[in-house]
Amino acid sequence: MIDGPFAVLTVAGVLGTGLVAGVFAGFSTFVVRGLGALPPAQGVAAMQAINVAAVRPAFMALFLGSAALCAAIAAATLVVWPDEEAAVELLLGSALYLFGSFGLTVVANVPRNNALERLEPGGAEAEAYWPAYLREWTAWNHVRTVASAAAALAYVLALI
Repeated sequence: MIDGPFAVLTVAGVLGTGLVAGVFAGFSTFVVRGLGALPPAQGVAAMQAINVAAVRPAFMALFLGSAALCAAIAAATLVVWPDEEAAVELLLGSALYLFGSFGLTVVANVPRNNALERLEPGGAEAEAYWPAYLREWTAWNHVRTVASAAAALAYVLALI
């Protein structure tokens, strides 16, 4: 069983990745559905506003802080290797978050957000792009949700 400072890092990893999973789950289960029920111009404008609000300190500290924490857990695991069994869960949790949540955000969700940001909410181009955006962005968000939740679970398993 993990104890001491390594346990504190792991508990923080559970909390960070679990909170991010919750944010992503909220988007996947009701926010995007609500936006999709709006007329396209309103949905586009609302999502553009959400994307601006998301890069404020509160969420970015949680999202980027969790990535940094996962990287620290992975590095400490490779250097210290606290327990052979726990090391697998710690490395798996870190990889799930770093690649499945943070990495996917960078390569899948942010480019879609950037493309949406360039469009005029009431324009024909935005109206044409909106259904594809919702479908693709949400599909990748489901993956980020599962990856973040699985990372939290892996960290919990490392603690027991």
